[in-house]
Amino acid sequence: MLTITDLKKDYGSFRLNCSLHVEPGAITGLIGQNGAGKTTTFKAVLGLISYGEGSIQIFGKNHTALTARDREKLGVVLSDTGYSEYLTAQDLASIQKAFYKEFSSREFLKKCKEFQIPLDKKIQDFSTGMKAKLKVLCALSHNAKFLILDEPTVGLDVIARDEILQLFRSYMEEDDQRSILISSHISSDLEGLCDDLYMIHDGAIILHEDTDTLLDSYGLLKVQPAQFDRLDKRYLLRYKKETYGYSCLTDQKQFYLENYPNLAVEKGNIDEVITMMIKGDVL
Repeated sequence: MLTITDLKKDYGSFRLNCSLHVEPGAITGLIGQNGAGKTTTFKAVLGLISYGEGSIQIFGKNHTALTARDREKLGVVLSDTGYSEYLTAQDLASIQKAFYKEFSSREFLKKCKEFQIPLDKKIQDFSTGMKAKLKVLCALSHNAKFLILDEPTVGLDVIARDEILQLFRSYMEEDDQRSILISSHISSDLEGLCDDLYMIHDGAIILHEDTDTLLDSYGLLKVQPAQFDRLDKRYLLRYKKETYGYSCLTDQKQFYLENYPNLAVEKGNIDEVITMMIKGDVL
């Protein structure tokens, strides 16, 4: 669905060097701190910024060669863009219908009512959460084959986020060839939604893993200095000095459970993996 190969973008103080792949039928997450390169990557994919080197293919074509019909198959939400503040949701239905042949005004307006988005109120009077939901509903209402979603749940409370994430799951269930590329700073959203995850830091991909593998095989070892000295370190990805000794990240949790029964081995979650991969030291 999407293949990015050695994409490079240089801003002087920041340099992007990124490769990633989104399979048909998959939900792929891009995680990282603010300023890590997520939005820059998304904008390059959509042709909103130029870049120096590398290639981007969407639907098997160079992204610059996409036809108008190809672009209608994309559903997009960007964190730092929105609609004119003077429009209403009813106005948007008419505009979207003119741009997308398969846009369903009926479905869009139905979802607006379901998510308590007023149809006659100007967007300038919407809350942050209402604006976020409106952008998502627009992206989902024209039968897109590939969703590109940059922080789509930003500004939403827990209940609204869960509703939006369920919309994404339903979208995927309707067609097993659809795909999603999504970024979020809320790791629990991606943990329960994505098939695989890319971690980006300072413009570079530092980790790519299936979500199930990350949750099942990754772990944190809590060890005292003497234990750390005797530890087989072949399967340690990062380590960090703590007050009690060391915290160590591994992608071979079972190895340490079987060979070091007295060690404290904790199941790693995405937040802990992010923290260790960014702040931990390499052996």
